[in-house]
Amino acid sequence: MPHTLDADAVRTWCGLALDALGRAREEIDAINVYPVADADTGTNLYLTVESATQAVTAAFDGHAAAPGPAAGPSLPEAVRAMAHGALIGARGNSGTILAQLLRGMADVLADGDGGVGRAEGPDGEADGLRRALRRAAELAYGGVAHPVEGTVLTVARAAADAAARTEGGPAAVARAAYEGARAALEATPAQLGVLARAGVVDAGGYGLVVVLGALAEAVSGRPPAAAGRPPAAGPVAAPDGCPAAGHAAGTDGSVGSVGEGPGGGPAFEVTYLLEADETAVARLRDRLDALGDSLVVVGGDGLWNVHVHVDDAGAAVEAGIEAGRPHRVRITHFGTAAARRAHADEPYPRPRTEDTGQLPDRPGAQEPPGARADRAARAVVAVVPGEGLATLCAEAGATTVAARPGERLAAGELAQAVRRARAREVVLLPNDAELRHTAAAAAAQARAEGVRVAVIPTRSPVQGLAALAVHEPGRSFDEDVVAMTSAAGATRYAELAVAERQSWTMAGVCQAGDVLGLIDGDVAVIGDGIAGTAETVLDRMLAAGGELVTLVVGADVPDGVAEHLERHVRDGHFAVDTVIYHGGQPGVPLIIGIE
Repeated sequence: MPHTLDADAVRTWCGLALDALGRAREEIDAINVYPVADADTGTNLYLTVESATQAVTAAFDGHAAAPGPAAGPSLPEAVRAMAHGALIGARGNSGTILAQLLRGMADVLADGDGGVGRAEGPDGEADGLRRALRRAAELAYGGVAHPVEGTVLTVARAAADAAARTEGGPAAVARAAYEGARAALEATPAQLGVLARAGVVDAGGYGLVVVLGALAEAVSGRPPAAAGRPPAAGPVAAPDGCPAAGHAAGTDGSVGSVGEGPGGGPAFEVTYLLEADETAVARLRDRLDALGDSLVVVGGDGLWNVHVHVDDAGAAVEAGIEAGRPHRVRITHFGTAAARRAHADEPYPRPRTEDTGQLPDRPGAQEPPGARADRAARAVVAVVPGEGLATLCAEAGATTVAARPGERLAAGELAQAVRRARAREVVLLPNDAELRHTAAAAAAQARAEGVRVAVIPTRSPVQGLAALAVHEPGRSFDEDVVAMTSAAGATRYAELAVAERQSWTMAGVCQAGDVLGLIDGDVAVIGDGIAGTAETVLDRMLAAGGELVTLVVGADVPDGVAEHLERHVRDGHFAVDTVIYHGGQPGVPLIIGIE
């Protein structure tokens, strides 16, 4: 069913785009050969959209917390939040360009005179979306010092062209933009030699297709055909003079060895946020253009995101200082990316001696000499939903990250926890099915900084406890990861929740206040009390066998419930042991594990 293009649609779009990029992240990373073959485009796009999503969520939360009748943000507020979040969180070349694309859309959709509003109806919304996509492409081209065809810019322009040719409501326009972008993506190898040689489509363009597919789903109510999959790039004749792929590419698509410096592409990527006026930024563009290539400067209204590839990283930062106030400065040596690519076939890439450099005003700043030698050999980082679980995991030696009810953690928070663990090897336990993409993106960030990271896809805290119980730092990393993964996989999980409203479930219709028993993530039991519902869940799970029951008791569970359930297991199931932990997790009365 088509939806109105409003603030709720923007929030839905961001969530769908983040999930879709999470699924496609590794594939996009793998085909990243332009402008530098550093295998991080998918990760950078994910982190950019994650920042945009957090900003939109914060806008909704702010309105919900405001006094007076509950009302969500307006469309202008939501799109401005999305654009600002993308700007301050943009990563890499493609992420920076995507931030500018979102800013261009926000310029139109947030315009009180010519934007989109409920009063204008579907025709007005469709016209606003067409103009927003056109403005996005124009701003993106303007933000790149030397635009190159066969890239995300080409895909953005094709999306705007297809939208402009399409009649109908916003759902039809969004779907046409997606289809136009997809067709343009398929043609990118014929436009850019480095793509043709590698036999791939443009990675940044692929990411934009994923984002536009999410937009089409948000406003139409159904995913577009083949959403999230790139068109097949068959053998394409490379334009004359195109050498082999897998190297740093110049603005004309020519390539040289990564990190070689002069003659082989600049050695460093420099990015920072900059507070400056437009006159100073214009001068900065000229100076950075003379220093290097892949220059992208996006933003406006006094806040800019600067991205450039240079050999003299210090000069690029100094230019920013002269123009205004740079912050969140990040300097990456492309030798790090080359090393990551060299170990791409390893299941858990080994640490390198070359690191991502960061200035001291950024979390994870450069370590002092010898600090790496002080790192522990191995650590475990676990996401936990309650203070009791946090204490339990910490006593077992894990670095913990507190989950927040109703709010997804950011990849940057997990990456920072990996840094806090100060280990050369880290096992990451997300303990939540919703965090699998976030954890994978955090691991990619940590690997770029020289840490060997494995993500064990634990879906529940009880699976994390099972994995932590068999963790043995003395054995090899691969053996430890296999043992922990096996223990987690052998643990079936369930939890109780209280229904907030009437809803259809796989177990039937529930009413507000009902106690729901979820087994492996699906509602299997609907009851009217915690103890009775838990008994039914335990009996169903133990009917398939089990030797150990783990009960993690939530913050508001009445005294005696856990002991009652322990007696129920002892009386009804022979030779099954029960262990009880007081997890203190809010909103989830009971978490159950069966091993």
